[in-house]
Amino acid sequence: MNNASKEEGLALHRFIGWCAERGLTDPREIVRPMLERYQAHLYYYRQPNGKPLTLGSQHGCLAPLKTFFQWLVREHYLLANPASELVLPRPPKRLPRSLLSVAEVEALLREAEPTTAPGLRDRTLLEVLYATGLRRMEVPTLALYDVDLGRGLLQVREGKGRRDRVVPLGDRAAAWLAKYLADGRPPLLAGDSAWLFITDYGQPLTPEYVAAKVRRYLQFAGITKPGATHLLRHACATHMLENGADIRFIQQLLGHASVATTEIYTHVSIEKLKQIHAATHPSRLRRASDTELPDVDDPDLVARL
Repeated sequence: MNNASKEEGLALHRFIGWCAERGLTDPREIVRPMLERYQAHLYYYRQPNGKPLTLGSQHGCLAPLKTFFQWLVREHYLLANPASELVLPRPPKRLPRSLLSVAEVEALLREAEPTTAPGLRDRTLLEVLYATGLRRMEVPTLALYDVDLGRGLLQVREGKGRRDRVVPLGDRAAAWLAKYLADGRPPLLAGDSAWLFITDYGQPLTPEYVAAKVRRYLQFAGITKPGATHLLRHACATHMLENGADIRFIQQLLGHASVATTEIYTHVSIEKLKQIHAATHPSRLRRASDTELPDVDDPDLVARL
């Protein structure tokens, strides 16, 4: 049993225990108001340390119930689903744990030396990941016919949610890809293969192989930030946003079903906005005559705020 199944099982066990305390032992006795009472119970519940359950924890307790009651209806144990219209709390948006600066990305790219066929493949792989923001699971499915170097485009087939999309490569990634196809890929071939990226033995890549490659070059570059492929995905989106890209273009590039998922990067780039504000806003340019203003660096003032 994986971790997700264990958590779902614990959530159901918790709900069954709550029902038992109230004398509810038959699923047919459960109606929507009772589920809403349980939702309120989770909201007001306090842990042994006195803290409430996070929205993510509340969501984790309720989401399996919707799946459970769907199953009961599908198997004809129930005539109607009491959880069908239950509104779940939205889990908080998780910011990327770490972000790579442009300088760090460039240092990472330089570690893949294109003097050998494997090195040229690795450099091209890193360039494509940074240029397109592809997920690690999307790289192994890339085929030769997905590349349009003439137009500088890459077709991503059946990404997350089985959605297809077309993404731009950019001039630099397209140039590296052309060089890899001409000089790097042929020596790696061990037979006919339609896959774009292949291993040293001519085999198709796996998501784990892609992540391991990125992690290896991060170590070579002396970058200790946690993560691998997603670091380049986050860097792609954040650097574009900081340079003025519209968030809906980034949504299309990353293959997000909803722009709400992409909006996480607006929170990330607020640090960049703060830097620009501090450097350019007139109120930051204090004059010598502003003697009546308090010292913003005074620790006593900060403590009183």
